[in-house]
This record gives sequence, structure tokens and C-alpha cells, in this order.
Amino acid sequence: MKESLMDIIVCPMDKSELELEVSEQDDEEILGGTLTCSDCGETYPIEDGIPNLLPPDMQEEPATWAGEIPTFW
Repeated sequence: MKESLMDIIVCPMDKSELELEVSEQDDEEILGGTLTCSDCGETYPIEDGIPNLLPPDMQEEPATWAGEIPTFW
């Protein structure tokens, strides 16, 4: 994501400003990091240059191992 996106994105929970913490950057593109709400404190990951702004209860939990297969019975 471009840092200029910070001018228009807000916390999806309470519409407050987000604070950016960059962990990986390539020229002008932020590839990894975290967005943290300045009001409620929720955090949103940036992975592969894409900010995940889904509310926390809708974000996918990472698999515990790469070959994890869900069981339905």
C-alpha cells in the first residue's frame, strides 16, 4: 500500500485515525506492517502490501500448519 492511503483510511470499528507501523517497505510501497487505531487500539495487519481492514471478528485465523484440513464430522 502507499503511505498516502493513510489520508483516507480509518478504523472500521469507530472511524478513528490509524497509526502506521512499517515492518517491510520497498521504495514507496509498504509491504508489511500494522495499522493501529488511535482510539480503540485494534490492530490491522498489512501483508504483501494489502491492509486487512476487516473487523477483528471477521479476520481469518492463520492455520496452525500448512496442511491443515478442517473436519466436518
